[in-house]
Amino acid sequence: DLDIDKVLRTCARYGVAVEINAHPWRLDLDWRWHQKALDYGCIFSINPDAHSIRELDHMHWGVEMARKGGVPRTRVLNAMGLAALLAHLSKRKCDSKSGGKRRSSASKAAA
Repeated sequence: DLDIDKVLRTCARYGVAVEINAHPWRLDLDWRWHQKALDYGCIFSINPDAHSIRELDHMHWGVEMARKGGVPRTRVLNAMGLAALLAHLSKRKCDSKSGGKRRSSASKAAA
């Protein structure tokens, strides 16, 4: 079985976005996990899983699932303003220089 809790903790640790798959037959990550992901500090990306142009319209299902799960737009990569997105990407780039691991507050203070 997939340990969703561990996946979410790991995504939060490394700043990896959790996908909300907006295809109406998928709709995962299940909205009931969204609060746990938020508590861990996860960010999200809503994606239509489109395999044709008309399937781009599925995006609204993902937005509705994010809303149902209480995900604020400030925690969704493709809903962030440009400044917030660039700040997140810049932080990820800096973290990747240290082997992809986020430094703890203690190790940052020691540096």
